[in-house]
Order: sequence, then structure tokens, then C-alpha cells
Amino acid sequence: MNKPYSKAARTRNFIIESTAVIFNKKGYAGTSLTDLTSATGLTKGSIYGNFANKEEVALAVFEYNFSRVNRLTSEKINQAKTFEEKLRCYVDAYRSMMKDTMCRGGCPVLNTATEADDTNSLLRDKAAGVVAAWEESLTRLIQQGIQAGEFKKDVNVRKTALSIVALIEGGIMIAKIRGDMSCMDNVLSTAEMLIDQMII
Repeated sequence: MNKPYSKAARTRNFIIESTAVIFNKKGYAGTSLTDLTSATGLTKGSIYGNFANKEEVALAVFEYNFSRVNRLTSEKINQAKTFEEKLRCYVDAYRSMMKDTMCRGGCPVLNTATEADDTNSLLRDKAAGVVAAWEESLTRLIQQGIQAGEFKKDVNVRKTALSIVALIEGGIMIAKIRGDMSCMDNVLSTAEMLIDQMII
């Protein structure tokens, strides 16, 4: 039986969920304490009674925002039967959640990496860790696909994995800047072509 959340844990989760879109849209630097109190209806004391500072809230929000994206992708991958299908799950997942992603301010990894690159090492490291894990996951799927005889043996595994990550993140950036989700669809079609080229 699941143990119920404590009041403190519920309050922390409430703060994270209530400020997730604000941090993703405004960024760490652009989000003020007033934004946090307005979004939650809590006092400054209540927020800082649950988090040491704004940076700690931002780190927790980043993990929450990324987990939403990761959960959908993981669910699709777990249902796929072949390694080709598992790779295509990344394309399908981002295609299906593009509208929601735009409404929530874009991709949390891209937003955080861009803003925190030279300003916040903790947030930058979080984003870098997610990209590294994503690359590793794609690399593993491609390698397994080669071993299973689904993909060509001469595939440049790391180049392909990084290209898929770059296409998806770049597609989100272009679609967001131009306000045109068809840009993302065109970029995802290129990611699909990369997968097609690997198939035996």
C-alpha cells in the first residue's frame, strides 16, 4: 500500500506544479518571487519554508517538466516490439505532444540549456545530464537494433543518435520562434528518414 504524502511533500508538489509553466516560459532569471506567490497563492515564507531558495524551486520544476515529457516517451517505447518501432517512438511522442509543449512554453531541456548556459551551472548541468542520457538511450537502441539484425552494421551509431536529438530539439526551437508547428513536422520527417536509412 502506498504511503500517503506528508503535508510538506504535498505543499512542495503543489509549488512545483503551480510554477512549472511559469519557469518554462520565463526562465530562471525572468521568474520572480512575486510570480511564485501569485501562481501558488502562498506567502514568501511558505515557499521558502519548503525550498531553500528560488534556484531549488527551479531545479525541482525542471525535473518535473522533463518527467512529463519523458513519461510519455517511455510509455510508447515500452509498448513497441522492435528496435525500429522504439526509435520511431521518439518521433511519434514529440509529434503528438507538440501542441501541449508549445502551450507550456516549449521544451524544458532546450529552454533551460539556452538560458543557463553561462548563468547557472546547476541548471546547465541538469540539462546536460538529460541530453547525455537521451543520447545514451538512442545509442543503446541503435546498437541493439544492429545486433538484432534490424539495422545495417555500418551505421554511425553516435552520429545518428546525436542527429536525432538535434533534429527534435532544433525543430522545437524553430517551431516556437516562428509560431508554426508545421516546421516541427518537417524536421521530424527528416528524423524518420535517418531511421529509414538504417533499416536493412
